[in-house]
Amino acid sequence: MAINNLNAGKTPSVQVRVAQSHDAEGITSVINAAFRVAENFFVERDRIDAASVLHFLDSGKFLLAESEGTLLGCVYVEPRQGRAYLGLLAVDPASQHGGLGSLLMNAAEDYCRVVSCRFMDIKIVNLRQELPDYYRKRGYVAIGTSPFPADVETKVPCHFIDMSKSL
Repeated sequence: MAINNLNAGKTPSVQVRVAQSHDAEGITSVINAAFRVAENFFVERDRIDAASVLHFLDSGKFLLAESEGTLLGCVYVEPRQGRAYLGLLAVDPASQHGGLGSLLMNAAEDYCRVVSCRFMDIKIVNLRQELPDYYRKRGYVAIGTSPFPADVETKVPCHFIDMSKSL
């Protein structure tokens, strides 16, 4: 799928495609750069490594937003028997606040509809105060909470807010 003239001509055309295994290093770099900016106040380590990206590719898909051969952002989707999980939405810090996050969310939701998913589930960290409103505006509702991974050391206690949306 291709999206042309995103931001009314301010950004060159952006294409969204499904990632392949050779994209793992680029995906890793974009995710870590984006999450480092957003999460450094509560966690100091990289969010992901290339081996983990490859593992995710075994069970789901990364959708990539690219312009002129440059990876600008990604999102992970994993269909699960009529539902889908969405995670690791990341936009390179230099390309943020230009609509790429919404572009990737739309592409992910469309992809999951095509593969017959009726609901999209996400997990957001409770400390990221900007996220609940962003996702509520997209139609997601809070459905509960779940623990943050015990193997990730954090500077302050945190948990996930589980959200879902009917597709």
